[in-house]
Amino acid sequence: MLEAIENSAFATVIRESPSLFGYTMVLSLHAIGLAIVVGVSTVVALRLLGYASDIPLRPVARLYPLMYTGFWINALSGLALLAANATGMLTMIMFYIKMAFIVVAVVLLARIRSTVFSEAALAADVIDESRQRRLAGGLIWCWVGAIIAGRLTGYPFFVADWFGI
Repeated sequence: MLEAIENSAFATVIRESPSLFGYTMVLSLHAIGLAIVVGVSTVVALRLLGYASDIPLRPVARLYPLMYTGFWINALSGLALLAANATGMLTMIMFYIKMAFIVVAVVLLARIRSTVFSEAALAADVIDESRQRRLAGGLIWCWVGAIIAGRLTGYPFFVADWFGI
């Protein structure tokens, strides 16, 4: 099945097209989506960690649609990159580690939205700073882990030698 995905016309165009609209464009979109989702969610996390505390939380909550946009750019371009190298990526431990970090980061973003940025929490103006700091710190660490694991997918032999896997 993985070979069928890799041999599809779509994956072949992404992987082998000499056009800038092939692999180069998809990889660039992946980097842009990553910059948006990680950059904006890091801004939110830093605000929750106490930086720029003079900025009220309500306007920060309005950054979520931008994060979602970055996430979907990243997800769709990531699926295209995965199709172009399905057998290679789906046999690498670092790919699964990256995906685990991303899943946890998305769960943390949802938890932050439901606990810190819910209408009830914003209206009550009661903040559990310890909880929001744990969520924000965890979010930043998940993005760092996802970025490092993602970069290491480009070096499978190094990872295999270094970690013995």
